[in-house]
Amino acid sequence: MAKDTGNVAPLRSRRACPECGKPSARDTYPFCSARCKDVDLNRWLSGAYVIPGRDQEGDDTAGEEQQ
Repeated sequence: MAKDTGNVAPLRSRRACPECGKPSARDTYPFCSARCKDVDLNRWLSGAYVIPGRDQEGDDTAGEEQQ
């Protein structure tokens, strides 16, 4: 059986909060607080963050060629 050395490795490495740069907290990872987590969620919900997609026109013409 392995000996307990007393050193416990964290499950997630500490990193800077993406909103304010403070060290992240375990409860709100990767954010430092619930406030920073809520600020990020608000940006997603308000449309400030957008994931680019393909043009609709390009998708329609590609489907017609296959039929």
